[in-house]
Order: sequence, then structure tokens, then C-alpha cells
Amino acid sequence: MLAPRTTPWPLVALFTAGYLPPYLLPTTVGRFDTGLALTTTQAGAVGSALLLSSAAAGFLLASRVERIGARALARSGLALAVLGYGGAALTTAVPAVVAGAMVGGFGTGTATTVAATRIAAERDPHRASTLGLLSVSALAGVVYLTVPHLGRAHGLPPAAIALTALAVWPLTGRLPGGTAASSTPHDTAAPLPRRRSGAVLAAAVLCWSLAQNSLWGVSGRIGLTQAHLGDAALGLVFAVALGAGLLGVLAAGALGARLGRALPVGGGTVLIAGCIAVSASATTPTAFAAGEIAWNTLYPVVLSYLIGLAASLDPRGRWAVLVGSASSLGTAAGPLTGSVLSAQAGYAGMGLVLGAGLLLVAVPMTAVALHTGGRPLLPGTVRRRGGTPAALVAAATGTPSGAVPEVGAVEQPVVEIDVDAPAPPVRRAYDTAGPRQTAAAPGSGTG
Repeated sequence: MLAPRTTPWPLVALFTAGYLPPYLLPTTVGRFDTGLALTTTQAGAVGSALLLSSAAAGFLLASRVERIGARALARSGLALAVLGYGGAALTTAVPAVVAGAMVGGFGTGTATTVAATRIAAERDPHRASTLGLLSVSALAGVVYLTVPHLGRAHGLPPAAIALTALAVWPLTGRLPGGTAASSTPHDTAAPLPRRRSGAVLAAAVLCWSLAQNSLWGVSGRIGLTQAHLGDAALGLVFAVALGAGLLGVLAAGALGARLGRALPVGGGTVLIAGCIAVSASATTPTAFAAGEIAWNTLYPVVLSYLIGLAASLDPRGRWAVLVGSASSLGTAAGPLTGSVLSAQAGYAGMGLVLGAGLLLVAVPMTAVALHTGGRPLLPGTVRRRGGTPAALVAAATGTPSGAVPEVGAVEQPVVEIDVDAPAPPVRRAYDTAGPRQTAAAPGSGTG
């Protein structure tokens, strides 16, 4: 009998605290621009430094969560987030704001690392990541609706992140401690499984995230200058778009694994490419709002399946962390890439370039989803879960022909053997046939 599923609320909360900074990137960068008298490029550079620091935490800590302990590491990350973002919110000195943003970014990156590692160990990682995306989308939507009514101070978005990290702190008591005392050297030095699939997925997700955040980083400027929206109307569009993202996350949670991973990842990325082209070329409020809402509906759906795909590559969660860190690198480079592309080709041209790039990236991501989903690499092979195709094992070990069934062959019936039944009598001839025959097991002779 299967144990009932329990909701890992501490992991969902930790996931929310870690993913909130990228969701608030447009308003954070915009307020650094106006509140600190920075240029658009300088404000974008601060946002990129924040996200690069977050990605660095993932790369450094991916293989150390079990040894250090999820509880201690999560608390350290949340403390850094409170100190860093809180300090950035309370000062107007640009060097102090930059330093606080980088410290806070490392803290939220640490929280994301712990959450990704532990979610990968869950029985249903897709469900846990879906709940996390649902939570962070809802919280970001509330921030986008609230912050415009509180003034133009640069510290409001960092303060929201710091308060979220502070609120999550009490839930870390339910996370496990370190396992260094019980782990063997072999366990801690276990090599990464599925290295080729993981490397391809990490590279593809980096490009996927780069394309998403290239548009996200300049969406505010597109809405204000090209679609002719006001500041309040733009904030409303973003809030509605994130609300639509909630519906997308709910749909992903309801679908679960029914469609597999390849179709949501590949097909969803193709649809996102079209939405980005529409949003970037919009010249009216209606077209801009339609593109942003459709895009933000699909984005968390595909992201939830990508997180689940990365988690399936390694039950210890290392690929989930590394792929998430690669995504953070793409997120960090997104605003700068969007600015350069829009300056060179215009917003519409930028949308076409990003859409074409997403179509190309959809191919390797779909291939990894198909491969890790158990699709045989060679015709006639029988793939065992987590192992080598049985036909290749047979060829390497000299197994007689016919020992490995072809795909689609009729399964042999399972016969139950009663081990407690009395052994059948041994024929008299075996008693006089010599020592070798009398050593045979009862019932092993021929009639």
C-alpha cells in the first residue's frame, strides 16, 4: 500500500524565497534606475550581479547540501538574504546597495540550492516544484500590485525579498540536519549520473532562460515607450500576467506526468517563442497585454517540467541544482542581452531573434526528455530503469541468442513455487548412480 502524499511546505517556502528575486527583476532594476539615479545600463548591471551571485551559490554548493545539512545551509542562506537585501533597502549609497544585492543574491541562491536538492529527493518532485512556482507567482503578483502605491523608493523590492526570507526562517526547523557522520566517502564522492544528458540540458536551459529574461528585462520599456502604457497600467498588466501564470501552474499540477515531459517542454517552448514575438512587436496596449499574459501563462508550466526533468537525472538533486544555476546565469545575462538586441534591431527584431533561438533550443531539451523518459536508443533493446540496455549487456557478456526478448514480446507467466511443500521422492536409480548424482537437488532429475 502506497503511503499518502504529504505536502513539503518547508521546501515550498524555501523555493519561494529563492525564486522571488528573478520574478521581481523588472521592478527591482527599474527602481534602482530611478531611485538611485543610475543609468539603465548601470541598473541592469546591478541586477545581473545579483543573479550571478545567486548562480555562484548553486555551483559552489550543489554537492555539499547533504554533508553540511539542509537545515544549517538553508538558515545561512536566509540570514544572508535578510542582511543583504535588508541593507540594500535601507541605504542609498550605491556601493552599499550593490554589495547588499550581491550578498542577498548569494543567500537566495543558497536557499534555492537546498530547495532544489530536497525537492529532487521527493517521491513526486514535479508536484513540489509546481507548488513552489504557484507560491512565488502569487507572492510576486501581490508585490507588483502593492509596490506602485508605496512610492518610488528603490528599497521596496529588496525589502519584500528580505521580509519573505525572514518569514520562511521558522519553517527550516523541519529540514534534516547534516549526514557527514553517517555518509561514507563513496557516497559523498559519488559521480554524477547521466552526465551527457545533464550537460546538454544545462546548456539548453541556460539559453532558454536567457531568451525569457532578455524580454522580461526590457518588457517595462516596451510597455511604456512602444505600447504607450502608463506606470500604473503597466504594473497591472504584469500583475495580471503573473496571475495567469498561477493558472498555468495549476494546469501543470493537474496534468502531472500524464503528457510525459517531452510534449510540455518542446511544445510549450514553441508556443512561448510565438508569444515573445507578439509581445516584443506590440504597438498597442491590447497586443502587449495579450502577449505578456499568454507568455507568463506558459512560462511556469514549461519551467515546472524542466525542474522535474533535471530532478529525475539524479535523485541526490545535484543536476537539479546545476541546471537551476545555469538558468540563473541565463537570467543574469538576460537584461543586458535584451538591451543590446533591442538597440541593434529594435524591439520587434529582438523578439524574432529570441523566438528563433527558442525554436532551436527546444530540440535538445525535447531530446533529453525523450531519452530520460525511457525511450530505447537502439531498435530491439530493452532498457532497464537506470541501467544499460539489456541487449547491449547480452552482447558484451556472451549471453546466448534469444535470452533477451525483443520489444513487444509476450511476457512469460510467473509461476509461484511453494518452498514449504514436501520434496518429491528421489528415484531409486539415483541412490546407486554414484556420488555426483546423489548430490543433485531433489526434483532436478528427468522423469
